[in-house]
Amino acid sequence: MSVNKDAALKIAQVLIEALPYIQSFKDKTIVIKYGGNAMIEEELKNDFARDIVLLKLVGLNPVVVHGGGPQIGNLLKQVGKESQFIDGMRVTDRETMDVVEMVLGAQVNKEIVSLINRHGGNAVGLTGKDGNFIQAHKMKFKRKSPELDVPEIIDMGHVGEIDKINTAIVDMLINGNFIPVVAPIGIGEDAQSYNINADLVAGKLAEAMHAEKLILLTNTEGLLDKEGNLLTGLSVKRVEELIADGTIHGGMLPKIKCAIEAVQQHVHTSHIIDGRVEHAVLLELLTDEGIGTLIFNEEKQ
Repeated sequence: MSVNKDAALKIAQVLIEALPYIQSFKDKTIVIKYGGNAMIEEELKNDFARDIVLLKLVGLNPVVVHGGGPQIGNLLKQVGKESQFIDGMRVTDRETMDVVEMVLGAQVNKEIVSLINRHGGNAVGLTGKDGNFIQAHKMKFKRKSPELDVPEIIDMGHVGEIDKINTAIVDMLINGNFIPVVAPIGIGEDAQSYNINADLVAGKLAEAMHAEKLILLTNTEGLLDKEGNLLTGLSVKRVEELIADGTIHGGMLPKIKCAIEAVQQHVHTSHIIDGRVEHAVLLELLTDEGIGTLIFNEEKQ
């Protein structure tokens, strides 16, 4: 059997490059928000699952939080119900909440669990209702309008804000060598279910678990400057300057808010990476260059 020495050497170099990162992150928690193209395209879905399994096998503790907006929209359309959004948030009445729970808590969550397990992992799915894991209350959404003297209060239905995250069930799964896969559904004191933004759940969970890293998968390269160049290592102060001058705007702002809040609390670094890239999670975590934008709190350095 012939051996391609150059190819073998490249593989060895990749493993050597990854070694110090594996040593540094051993036994550390990595919270990953899974969404976008990485959650739709078959090859990217398999790449993601392999990445998660590998991270667990080399000693890291990945925790996956997933979205499912397109899947919810598709099922609503099938049952003849129109999706309604206000400032990017889905208005969630009782009927829509039933669909959200069906899609996120059953269909999407179980698909991700099965995919990870098929690639050799031991994943367990849960929602925030399990063990009162994610405790929430009804969001009071206010929107300012130039026509009104006071902000307009809009009823978003079963859209929730997080009160508290009880990490006991996730800690138990990690200690049992399982990979938690979390659907962003919370439970209120009124026993009502609440639809919560997956980025927000990932960020608050990372804070509560004092995670080493929060990773947000997107359909963009990361944060870009006004010329379209990728911005890599950014301090919180620098990110706030980029928001103030309009470089960061629109749909990226909620993700950035989650990333900033995480590193201002107990998370070491936040990362916004391109989920369209094959093995994006491994490339960001275990290589010198990485592929996205890293955000850190300069006050902790």
